[in-house]
Amino acid sequence: MNNKEKDYLYILESHKKIIFKVAHNYCFKEEDKDDLIQEIILQVWLSMDNFDNKHKWSTWIYRIALNTSISFYRKNKKREEKTISLAPAIEVQDLSIDDNVADDVILLNQFIRELRELDRALILLHLDGLTSREIAEVINISQTNVTTKISRIKTILKEKFNQIKK
Repeated sequence: MNNKEKDYLYILESHKKIIFKVAHNYCFKEEDKDDLIQEIILQVWLSMDNFDNKHKWSTWIYRIALNTSISFYRKNKKREEKTISLAPAIEVQDLSIDDNVADDVILLNQFIRELRELDRALILLHLDGLTSREIAEVINISQTNVTTKISRIKTILKEKFNQIKK
């Protein structure tokens, strides 16, 4: 195994949570998630030679994962518009936490999936603890724009929770 392959495997292992988290937020079906994860992993490999050392690996992985996911989501959306679902899409999660908290987490995931693509990416990065500066770097928009958009997204999510709680 050469150095590039070793580096690649180390990078994937170190940042696999990012890849899985992004894929989870862009795909509803398990088989689509698997396909998206494979596509992200392939894009990481194909882009390794273009890595710029002035950025962190996590920022670079997020950028690849989000760009790949958005493209994948758009292609899937077009395909699904032309097909008929034979069963309702029900997501079951095995969460070992309080039922009320579990319900809120499931609702939050549902509400996030209903957001526009850019908003979904922004809130995902925010919830993952990235600073507005880091998010701006990943998404390639201004830090001020990031802060404004995240504030608006939080308001939208709060309103959705309030509607459910009524």
